[in-house]
Amino acid sequence: MPLITINVIENVFNKEQKREMIEKVTDAMVSIEGEAMRGVTWVVVKDVKEGEWGIGGQPLDSGAVRRLQAGSG
Repeated sequence: MPLITINVIENVFNKEQKREMIEKVTDAMVSIEGEAMRGVTWVVVKDVKEGEWGIGGQPLDSGAVRRLQAGSG
């Protein structure tokens, strides 16, 4: 059974967006392995505290992620 973990920075994604992540990642696994995998595919969404995740040597907070989402770096 596959266990897929998605790490996101806290305060960026709401419950509905996380539900959509779980659904779409499960659908992707099923598209590869077949429908029988749906019931045994586990997806975990974990929130990482702001400032405890970095990119390019810089810690990220939710504001930085939102700027990245908006395309303004």
